[in-house]
Amino acid sequence: MAKLFFTDKQVIGLDISTTGIKVMAIDTRRWLVLGYGAIDLDPIKMKESLEGDSPYLADNIKLLIKEQLIGTLPSNHVVIGVPTTRSYSRTFNMPLNVEKHLKEAVELEVDQYIPVPASTLYIDSEVIERNKKEITVLMSAIPRLIIDKCIAAAESADLIPVLVEPSISAVARLLTAIEEGSLPSVIVDIGPATTDIAVLDSGTVRVTGGLAIGGNTFTIDIAKRLEVTLENAHQLKVLNGLGAGPRQEKIRGAVEQSLTQITVEARKVMRYYNERISDDRKLEQLLVVGSGSNMPGIGEYFTNELIMPARVANPWQKLDFGKLPEPARQFRSRYVTVAGLASITPGSIWK
Repeated sequence: MAKLFFTDKQVIGLDISTTGIKVMAIDTRRWLVLGYGAIDLDPIKMKESLEGDSPYLADNIKLLIKEQLIGTLPSNHVVIGVPTTRSYSRTFNMPLNVEKHLKEAVELEVDQYIPVPASTLYIDSEVIERNKKEITVLMSAIPRLIIDKCIAAAESADLIPVLVEPSISAVARLLTAIEEGSLPSVIVDIGPATTDIAVLDSGTVRVTGGLAIGGNTFTIDIAKRLEVTLENAHQLKVLNGLGAGPRQEKIRGAVEQSLTQITVEARKVMRYYNERISDDRKLEQLLVVGSGSNMPGIGEYFTNELIMPARVANPWQKLDFGKLPEPARQFRSRYVTVAGLASITPGSIWK
């Protein structure tokens, strides 16, 4: 989490991923949505923009705010969410006396567990728990190039970044507010192209993981297996999914390999939490969010595979769109991350 500077102005959320940009502003006192919008991106052009000199990201942020916004934005102070798959988050315990040299201790942890040089990362850490013997430290690291490109693109659209964080942290903030986030929980955020997985405990993300499989992968799997168009495959995914019906066996067979890979990654994240962090706290639930969560039966699938109560989270019970038209039901899940970004209060940025 990169802290830039403090502001008392109400902030807006800007969710940047390889497949799209979302913006949202929320009056958190009333959970009233003041403005929102989304725009889809070409993943190849987006990659060029994040790794090269292309203005593609900046141009689309400007286009989103100027032409695709529903409602209004109360300020130009923005919290940016970047793809969790491009970030690294870990929680670890250390002896109490290490706190005086926390920066050096965290850098050693980075060198041991993160497969890229620390010099190429922005690294942030904070002590989230302590007792008489040890401290629990949360560390987040994001490539400098990614953050610098996202900040530059936002600034070119006359936005003032005040915070940058992994998108899963924003999802966790929203779920903490609406879905019994105090319970030790596994979050599975299935986006269009990637899936982010995290353990949320006492309102804090303890460990993250991810892989390059998302809702679009399911659609392609179904199209190939059932020999139908991508459009028809999408309809089968969101209308039939894994639910009971004449095509259940074929659809399940089509997406089984992709779902298995997500399950394997979830087990890795859960094992890390159980072995290094949990302190005998038991994982209580699994919450599915993101655009890929709109496949019927997916909660039951994870319940059976991971032997844990699992369900699709529903953040919309808390958000009030007032007089603004709400997003269509099939598009609501895409706004979970940006709603989490927009729900941060300015005072908590430098708590």
